[in-house]
Amino acid sequence: MKSKLPYHLLAISIIAIWGVTFINTKFLIINGLNPQEIFLLRFIIAYIGVWTFSPHKLFMDNWRDELTMILLGITGGSLYFWAENTAIQYSLVNNVAFIVCNAPLITLLFGMAFSKEIRATKTIIAGSIISIWGVAMVIFNGSFILKLNPLGDFLALVAAASWAVYSLVMRNMTKRYNATFLTRKVFFYGILTILPVFLITPWQFPLSKLTEPVIWMNLVFLGVIAALICFVLWSIVIRELGALTSANYIYLSPVSTMIASAIFLQEPLTWISVVGSILILTGLFIVGFYSKRKKEENRSR
Repeated sequence: MKSKLPYHLLAISIIAIWGVTFINTKFLIINGLNPQEIFLLRFIIAYIGVWTFSPHKLFMDNWRDELTMILLGITGGSLYFWAENTAIQYSLVNNVAFIVCNAPLITLLFGMAFSKEIRATKTIIAGSIISIWGVAMVIFNGSFILKLNPLGDFLALVAAASWAVYSLVMRNMTKRYNATFLTRKVFFYGILTILPVFLITPWQFPLSKLTEPVIWMNLVFLGVIAALICFVLWSIVIRELGALTSANYIYLSPVSTMIASAIFLQEPLTWISVVGSILILTGLFIVGFYSKRKKEENRSR
C-alpha cells in the first residue's frame, strides 16, 4: 500500500510557500502595483512557464470539462485573488486573513451538501474548531478588534468560498487529466477572467519599473514558485489526499506568514501566536488521524 506521507509533507511545503506570498505581495503593493496587476503579471509568468511543459493538448475532452475549467480559473484564480486582495482595501487585514483561513470549514460544508463521499463527524468538527481557534490566536495575536466592514468581510468570505469550490471541483478533474495540463488551463482562464476588472480600474503601473529588482524578483517568485510549481503540485495533493484533507492544510498558512514576517519584516513572535500555532497543528492532527483510521476501517470491511 502506497504511503500518503509524502503528499502530506508536500501539502505542508506548499502552504509554507503560499504563506510567504503575503510578504511578497506587500512589497509589490508598497512599490506601486495594485492587486489585479500583481495577479495578471504572476499568472502570465506562470502560464508561459507551464506552457513549456504542456504545450500540445489545447482543449478538454468535452465541452462540459472545458466549462468546468473556466469555473476553476475563476474560483482558483481571478475571483479568489481579486476578492481577497480587494477585501483588504475595505476591511482590517486581520479580519480578511481570518475569514479566508476558514476555507477548509466552508469546503467541509460544501462537501457535505454536494458530495456523498464527505460526511461530518464529531471528531472532524472538533479538530476544525481547534484549528480555527488557533488561526484566530495567530492572526489577531492578542489584539482583537471587532470592527466589521460588510463589503470587505463579504469579499473575504467570497474568496474563502471560491477556494472551497476550487478544491472540490479540482478533485474530480485530477482523476481524468494530467495535473500540469489542468494547471495551464486554470492559469489561462484566470488571466482571461481578470481582464474585465481593468475596464473598471485601468492599468496604472509604469512598465519601465518592472526591471527594478524588488519588482521582478518578487514577481518571479510569485509566478514561478508560488503559482506555476505550487499549483501543479497542489493538484496532485488534492488528487491523492482528497479535497477536505488538503483544504485543512490551509489552516497552516498564518503560521507560515507569522514565521516569514519574523524573518523578513522583523516582526516579533509572541507566546499567543506560538500557542495558536500549536492549536492549529493539534486540530490538523486530529482530523488527519481520524481520516486515516476511517480509511483503514473501510478497507478492512
